[in-house]
Amino acid sequence: MKCISRLRQRWQHFLHDDELKQKIYSIVFESDTPKGKLFDIVLIGSITLSVLLVILESMHIFPHSAYLVLRVLEYLLTLFFTFEYLARIYCLKEPRKYIFSFFGIVDLLATLPVYLGFVFHDSHYLLVIRAFRLIRVFRIFKLFLFINEGNLLLRSLWISAPKIFIFFFFVLILVTSMGTVMYMIEGTQPGSDFNNIPNSIYWAIVTMTTVGYGDITPETPLGRFLSAVIMLIGYTIIAVPTGIVSATMVSEHKKQEKRKCPRCQRDGHDFEAMYCKYCGAKLRREKTDGQIHERRNDERF
Repeated sequence: MKCISRLRQRWQHFLHDDELKQKIYSIVFESDTPKGKLFDIVLIGSITLSVLLVILESMHIFPHSAYLVLRVLEYLLTLFFTFEYLARIYCLKEPRKYIFSFFGIVDLLATLPVYLGFVFHDSHYLLVIRAFRLIRVFRIFKLFLFINEGNLLLRSLWISAPKIFIFFFFVLILVTSMGTVMYMIEGTQPGSDFNNIPNSIYWAIVTMTTVGYGDITPETPLGRFLSAVIMLIGYTIIAVPTGIVSATMVSEHKKQEKRKCPRCQRDGHDFEAMYCKYCGAKLRREKTDGQIHERRNDERF
């Protein structure tokens, strides 16, 4: 009984050891310290090695003994990733935020396949999910200096989403119509692959996107003529989404360049910035096209 009570006391002390939690937090979550940077580099190296092991195992070019070595290495790496996942949960004051965050879900999914492999065969190939954890390399090498450009691209895609959706809907109607017409033209031919409308729509999509698998081809002159028309249409419309996003990116970049500080009148501030990076004054928020459109709709009612 004394041994059990001592173990409970040590366990409770371990769970509430704030000093230990702070040390683990500085190593696991912070990359500014030497230990934290070393841990992140070891972590990235382990993730890369784990993904390479899965790729090599899928090639089936090594002797049986080599596969045993690869499997043992995978088990050791999984133990390391499990310890790392539990350490992240242990040192946080609110572990639920990490558990249900993007990285928390990826970390969990990257650790589970080996354990699931004892129950489900070949589930360990899901370990390639660990490749997503390589995103942490941005934190190590401070590549977040380029995060503003990434935010500009994401913001442009978000603003362009309604236009792209309308364009996609138009293309969907177009390929459905062209596929139906091709079914009417080629479907009457004996042995034709255009024997139903879904197959014809599939052919229209492959042709209009200029992929051209060649598994389904028209045989009649009228069908070939229509095929040529769809190919030309595909060349003319395939660059429309790129043009929409590019125009939005240019517009957003100009807004960013024109955003001036009310105190020092200097421009070039980031879209998400709340304060001037030169004098520290508070910046006025610029409304996006979507916000302006919502405000106009509200004024109507």
